[in-house]
Amino acid sequence: MKQYDVVIVGGGIHGAGVLQAAAAAGHSALLIERLGLASGTSSRSSKLIHGGLRYLESGQFALVRESLRERAIHLRIAAELVELKPFFIPVYRDTRRRPWQLKLGLWVYALLGGFDASTRFGTVPKREWSSLDGLETHGLDAVIRYQDAQTDDALLTRAIVQSALSLGAELAMPASFTGAILTDDGVTVAYSQSAEAVQCTARVLVNAAGPWAPHVAGAVRPAIPIPDVDLVQGTHIVLPFAVTAGIYYVESPTDGRAVFVMPWNGATLIGTTETPFHGEPDKVHPLPSEEEYLLAVARHYFPAFRHLTREHITQRFAGLRVLPAASEAAFDRSRETIFSTDREPKPRVLGIYGGKLTGWRAAAAHVLDRIGTSLPAAPRRAATDQLILRRPI
Repeated sequence: MKQYDVVIVGGGIHGAGVLQAAAAAGHSALLIERLGLASGTSSRSSKLIHGGLRYLESGQFALVRESLRERAIHLRIAAELVELKPFFIPVYRDTRRRPWQLKLGLWVYALLGGFDASTRFGTVPKREWSSLDGLETHGLDAVIRYQDAQTDDALLTRAIVQSALSLGAELAMPASFTGAILTDDGVTVAYSQSAEAVQCTARVLVNAAGPWAPHVAGAVRPAIPIPDVDLVQGTHIVLPFAVTAGIYYVESPTDGRAVFVMPWNGATLIGTTETPFHGEPDKVHPLPSEEEYLLAVARHYFPAFRHLTREHITQRFAGLRVLPAASEAAFDRSRETIFSTDREPKPRVLGIYGGKLTGWRAAAAHVLDRIGTSLPAAPRRAATDQLILRRPI
């Protein structure tokens, strides 16, 4: 039976990050992925590496500071995959946040980002509004401009795994996790691959299965604590008419939620929604009501889109966020990642619940810190904030 220091379940961005972090720290590591890398939520995000400007309103300053730091690291180590883009916030007479409020928020954003060049912001002069992809100008008071970054989430995930494999990590894919049994000093892990039952041992099992994490945790014996979480569906649509000036950060005209309208592969990507989800994660799919909601945003801000219907949508996809269970609306909840262990000290199982695309590397570093007491001493091979991520072959 093969032995590993760390076995990870789930080939999304967080599983990829932990695989790379473990290998970089000198540990033997195996990633078990059921379908394909980034086959779940990590290919169905808004494709943004951003500081989380809107989280300032809910006082999540530590999360914003961490996200801005991680954005800066991405721009340095993943230049082939992450690109700084102009963002525009149009402010109309009926927009909920006034220009001075947005500028104050962006000043705090810049402060938390260390006043780096990438945190500069300003106002688009009125004479330049005509260059903004036909943006509705009736009732427009101001357009605020700042910068954040865009990526291809699936390619980024694959690049991280490619980096991990170059450091000696291993990948079992397609392979299905079937269960785990806790021992005094580790875990016996069972999975199936190519119709064969396989077992291995690990000092620590990391559950990075995203929306499937509660299912994975439920297959561990003896039973371990499982955090109380909710699944929230986020849908995106793609329209075959491109915006080119940059990414628009707008309010939904129906409920004031933030929605992004952005260039994507020669078309326009619009997202996202926040719909409570109950059921099997494999069955998530965009709802007609969500598509209409996003089309309403496009029509409201861009007159050229006003004739569009659901028949014009060329691509649609839905992913699932994992959020702490709570009564308030999903939009208002904390985006902090939940890390759950079976015991302290020397955990044998660590679960990652929630988290954001931008924070994958910081989350992986936290995981390695939490499980460090369970792992043997090993010579470090690399630092993840120095490993250059290349576009996958």
